[in-house]
Amino acid sequence: MAVSAYDLTGRTAFVTGAAGGIGRASAVLLARAGATVHCADLDTHGLDETARSIKEAGGTAHLHHLDVTDRDRLRQAVASCERLDVMAAIAGIMHSSPVLETRDEDLDRVLNVNFKGVLYACQEAARLMLARNTGGSIVAMASGAVDTGGPGLLCYGASKAAVVQLTKTLATEVGRHGVRVNAVAPGWIRTPMTDRHDAEAQAHTESLMARMSPLGRVGEPEDIAHTVLYLASDAAAFTTGQILRPNGGVTMPW
Repeated sequence: MAVSAYDLTGRTAFVTGAAGGIGRASAVLLARAGATVHCADLDTHGLDETARSIKEAGGTAHLHHLDVTDRDRLRQAVASCERLDVMAAIAGIMHSSPVLETRDEDLDRVLNVNFKGVLYACQEAARLMLARNTGGSIVAMASGAVDTGGPGLLCYGASKAAVVQLTKTLATEVGRHGVRVNAVAPGWIRTPMTDRHDAEAQAHTESLMARMSPLGRVGEPEDIAHTVLYLASDAAAFTTGQILRPNGGVTMPW
């Protein structure tokens, strides 16, 4: 495969959750590949830092301060793109509680961001791509939590499982229009989302996760960004409806 298959020069990408972690790494890498990147997030300071990184890499960034659960605001932001070739729906939140202690408001909050926010982004991107007949690539962010059970992960895992089903269903509906839809299900990645403990507890958790991986390490945001770039690019021209699992080999589903 020629390196040019990963070239996004002249294309436009929209990235939610772009203020940090996997979202920032993906936005910066898409820009380095040549795309003009629209960056969306609630974190204004984080967005500014992402824009600075993109500009230092020679790219172009447009910022949208928004909540992905606000369908109207998200629609306006996506519609502001002159064209749209890539949607990377990455924004998400974490919540942990035992099943028997999970409240309605906990489940609603996580589903609103992790599933509805991704759904809205996918809907608006697909509508624009179909209306302009340009084809395109939609990349949704799932999680390794869809493959395994884990204490406290009901809300998070359920929301990401819903993203998997959304990915497969939408792929069957828009493929004939040249729009590809795929998801990424990362393993343990060192991000602000996973850094929820004190230093000693965090080091213990990362050590445990590293021992579970055949590669002997946890992931970095850039590891996932490269998967996003692959799915966004022509290198993945024959890939749709798939769930890619960059997780260091922690899970190997049939």
